Amino acid sequence: MIFKQLFEPLSSTYTYLLGDPQTGQAILIDPVIVSMERDLGVLHELGLTLAYTLDTHIHADHITAALALRNATGSKIAAPAFDCLPCADVAIEEGRPFEVGGLSLQPMHTPGHTDGHFSYLLGERVFTGDALLIDGCGRTDFQNGDADALYRSVTEKLFALPDETLVYPAHDYQQRHVSSIAQEKQRNARLGAGKTLEAFRSIMEGLALPYPTFIDYAVPGNRACGVCPEDLPERLAQYCRHMGVSLQG
Repeated sequence: MIFKQLFEPLSSTYTYLLGDPQTGQAILIDPVIVSMERDLGVLHELGLTLAYTLDTHIHADHITAALALRNATGSKIAAPAFDCLPCADVAIEEGRPFEVGGLSLQPMHTPGHTDGHFSYLLGERVFTGDALLIDGCGRTDFQNGDADALYRSVTEKLFALPDETLVYPAHDYQQRHVSSIAQEKQRNARLGAGKTLEAFRSIMEGLALPYPTFIDYAVPGNRACGVCPEDLPERLAQYCRHMGVSLQG
């Protein structure tokens, strides 16, 4: 398998490129519209054809590139069936493998950050979106988030994976790239070291996080598979301007 971890610095989002060298088909997990040209360039350099984009959830901090990439390349949009997106070509469900070329991803419904959140298991790697971050987890105070649901998603599903499974999150804010199930079970400040549900609830209730800067534009835009709003204020225009170069992890 061809594998690339790509970083978008504005929202600190990781996009993952998965390629099948036999068929030349590729998947982009959680592509960001501002780094679309970067991603297309990487695909071209590797001689891959984008077959699908695949989002873990409806994002609140950036606009997905799913629709723009479909328009540019003819790729298809895969998204969780739970979210009922009319713009999606393929509805992802737990228990039904998502297969592209020789790649077979196992979708896992991991609600809590959002109610429709999915993680994707591919061999010894799991792409956890915002459900499980390195030494943390996504917030649970918007988009039908639920701390109890996230606790169960992580402790009953993700932590049930083999300890050696590599954890690739949708974000990191400290330039870290990968963790493992064993490390997160032991060291995750919110969910590791045998944290009880009551302790996790207390942690999440005490975060007192500010209202997300871009959520009022990102959520409706992403429910349309990646539409930048026409009335976007200039102070937020950077969330929709394409950048040619972005850091790679």
